Amino acid sequence: MQKLSLNQTLQQKLSPQQIQFIKLLQIPTAELETRVEEELEINPALEEGMDEELNSKDEYSDDNDEDYDDDYSHRDDISLDDYLHQDEYAGYKMHSDGAFGEEEREMPIATMHTLHDALIQQFGFLRLNERQNTIGMQLLGSIENDGYIRRSLQAIVHDLAFSQGFYCSVEEVEQVLKKIQTFDPPGIGARNLQECLLLQLDRKDPNDSHVTYAIKVIEDFFEEFSKKHYEKIQKRLSINDQQMKCVISLITKLNPKPGSVEGEDGLAQYLVPDFWVNNTNGKLEVHLNAKNAPELRISRSFAEMLDTYDKSDKSNRHIRETVTFVKQKLDAAKWFIDAIKQRQNTLQRTMDAIVNYQYDFFLEGDEARLKPMILKDIATLIEMDVSTVSRVANSKAVQTEFGVYPLKYFFSEGISTDYGEDASSREVKSILKELIDNEAKGNPLSDDKLEKLLNERGYNIARRTVAKYREQLNIPVARLRKQL
Repeated sequence: MQKLSLNQTLQQKLSPQQIQFIKLLQIPTAELETRVEEELEINPALEEGMDEELNSKDEYSDDNDEDYDDDYSHRDDISLDDYLHQDEYAGYKMHSDGAFGEEEREMPIATMHTLHDALIQQFGFLRLNERQNTIGMQLLGSIENDGYIRRSLQAIVHDLAFSQGFYCSVEEVEQVLKKIQTFDPPGIGARNLQECLLLQLDRKDPNDSHVTYAIKVIEDFFEEFSKKHYEKIQKRLSINDQQMKCVISLITKLNPKPGSVEGEDGLAQYLVPDFWVNNTNGKLEVHLNAKNAPELRISRSFAEMLDTYDKSDKSNRHIRETVTFVKQKLDAAKWFIDAIKQRQNTLQRTMDAIVNYQYDFFLEGDEARLKPMILKDIATLIEMDVSTVSRVANSKAVQTEFGVYPLKYFFSEGISTDYGEDASSREVKSILKELIDNEAKGNPLSDDKLEKLLNERGYNIARRTVAKYREQLNIPVARLRKQL
């Protein structure tokens, strides 16, 4: 039996302007320039630069809170009054605060070949036959960013058969792989860590007894070595403490990720700070990177175009469609400029709040001066949503006199102390690292001992929290830190 009912629901939908602002807010400064260039390409109503003389009137305005109406063509009342006068939206220029102007806009980036390019170049010197070349190119394409080939040789044989109709044996592939493994950097083309280390040791002086022992350790005692059972290895090889130390030193200096010498993805990596914090006679000043302030304006030619169409026959269908197109592009251009301006304002307010909250740290650069701070603390100060602060903190970095820090570095939970105050988890981690750095290498501190030492210093922290912080610092357990 059919039934008719009425339900009332409450929904919140983001307007196109809000969505555009969110997307722009979360991208870092290094990517903003690319995003602006993309918008300039798709929207002819948007231009770079600014007019020589700007009218003091407000820019052409629309109700930013109203959702965009895509279907202009079905409306009978297309008004051009808001669009006709160039003076009302002649130009727009956003200025970065402080002295970081044009001289900071151009940041030269060094060019360098990728890891794959370097391997291709070396492969060209082998003078292999056509069959071996085909196999070699497939192998080179299978090398990952860290320099390893993790696909099995059988899988590579299948890849050649299915993708190129080329049939070969595993033995043929392995023969070509052996040639590639002679390339630089040493260890390239290895299928696992053990093979990677052996490839590097094979290039050492074969007459050096320490090299011979190191090869023996990796070949026969790799599992024991990875678990740092050095005494067991020493007994099996019948070598003294000094020889064992030399072998360990030799192996630990090898590169476990040979592809990383070229940088991630084989490219040089650069961190472009979004903010600068300067200490001027004890007063902290926050500046936005000048790349956050692009010079944008509404196209003057579009205003002239609308002026021409306003004097034409408005009943003409083609003219109405043209006017609709122009109005859409003008709206999109204004929304983009407004979103960039709002992004700049949000970044500045957020960074100002972080600097004021962590003022002591930015003055001295001492981790112990960091206060416990969560996203909600900053969101409350700037009267914005926590999600907005999160988008800023997760993708931005600041240049200080003490180095470059990601913004999320300054956010940490609080740990209660015996003095009735909260200490930053960053401060506790710093002390934990200090304790481990100063421990006896032959008898490293266990998590239980570290817990007691931290408790003695007044930090009320449990052993499981010590273990969590130790793992976050990428510090292994005591057994794996033990040295001879």
